[in-house]
Amino acid sequence: MKPNLKVRRLVVVLIVAIVSLSSLAYDMAQDELLVVQEPRHAPDAPAKQELSDSPTAQSILSSLEVKGRAPKTGYERAQFSSGWGRLAECDLRNIILRRDLDDTQTDDNCRVVSGTLQDPYTGAQIEFTRGKTTSDDVQIDHVVALSNAWQTGAQQLSSEQRRSFANDPLNLVAVDGAANQQKSDGDAATWLPADKSFRCQYVARQIAVKQAYSLWVTSAEKLAMETVLRRCPGQQIPVQ
Repeated sequence: MKPNLKVRRLVVVLIVAIVSLSSLAYDMAQDELLVVQEPRHAPDAPAKQELSDSPTAQSILSSLEVKGRAPKTGYERAQFSSGWGRLAECDLRNIILRRDLDDTQTDDNCRVVSGTLQDPYTGAQIEFTRGKTTSDDVQIDHVVALSNAWQTGAQQLSSEQRRSFANDPLNLVAVDGAANQQKSDGDAATWLPADKSFRCQYVARQIAVKQAYSLWVTSAEKLAMETVLRRCPGQQIPVQ
């Protein structure tokens, strides 16, 4: 005896409903799994001084536009960012400290409380300890200073692009606080690291940043960069 047509239709509807509920339950379980597996503390810091396979800093420098500085009118730090950006629970200052310092110790709030910096600007070794009177011993430098960027093309960037610029690991390096203050917003024509062995890497990073954000160089800045790169014609640009 064949099943009644209405009964057959009811069975089909029930099967579809059961399959749908099973699929929904699976999706919800997967969502919960993703939430649980999301990092709860410090994310991995970017690799130190990673270099691209090509091209060289000199070739990129040759492609940058050369212009005079635009007026500093309208520049404010807040035009770029009101503070450090965050990745998961960590701010960029502490992420860069973890990248650039050795033997770092962090607290439960993702803050670096101690570590050792081989300062790239002076060549000195700095034992860093977090504290009211010691945290500034190591500062995070914008290799291309924000005000320098403002005068070499960043006025034309969107607010989102400027925020990215201020928080881009490519443009951030942990350095001796006093050297950072001495540099201020100088470009390669007015300031270079005291440690001459780092100058090639330093200008290569500035060139990489200027290329990434379509900024130009002044004629004096380009000449200073070219002078440094003559000692290291194969110097590659970093990627982060």
